[in-house]
Amino acid sequence: MVYQFSNAAVTIGLLLLAANSLAHPPVLAHKVEVTADVAGTWHVEPNHAPKAGEPAQVWIALTRKGGELLPLEQGNCQLQVYALPRAAADPPLLTPTLQAVSAEQYQGIPGAEVVFPKIGLYELELGCTPKTAGDFTPFQMSYEVTVATAASPPAASPLAEEPTAQPAQPNQTEKASQPQPDLAWGTIAPLIGLVGLGVAGLVIVKRFVKPPV
Repeated sequence: MVYQFSNAAVTIGLLLLAANSLAHPPVLAHKVEVTADVAGTWHVEPNHAPKAGEPAQVWIALTRKGGELLPLEQGNCQLQVYALPRAAADPPLLTPTLQAVSAEQYQGIPGAEVVFPKIGLYELELGCTPKTAGDFTPFQMSYEVTVATAASPPAASPLAEEPTAQPAQPNQTEKASQPQPDLAWGTIAPLIGLVGLGVAGLVIVKRFVKPPV
């Protein structure tokens, strides 16, 4: 039996498929590199898409042939970061400190925090030698990382309001040094005026009043 679908049904089906893809984006696969007798699985968080200027977590799951885990404590390992393109003689841009970390189902594997300085292409290079001679063959493996975006700059803090200037207050010493009115003179002056009027009155009386004969 042959089923026939209308254009509308086909369109709806495609839309549902696209919506499901957006809701469940594909997970990026880890890069696996195999050397003589050790395999390394690289991972960079977040989601193999680090941002410039923002810490990224790098870890490498090392396994021996047969699947046995090779922890960091069994090897002398060093991680170096190079900017690409690079010449063979170029020194590493960064040499992050490796630490034993736990990620997913792995325990004690080498990991480090890396801050890529700017947008660009980088190469991570891991080299290890055994702490016990003959435990494994010394190896070196690398992984290229693309830094396509930069961390958002921090929001600018509002400018602090300048304090309002307060009017200058007169100095207490200056207040004390200002001349004060002479209270004694203000009291004596009216008395002198009254005495003067009294003397003038006596003179007038003597001039107009005749003495008895």
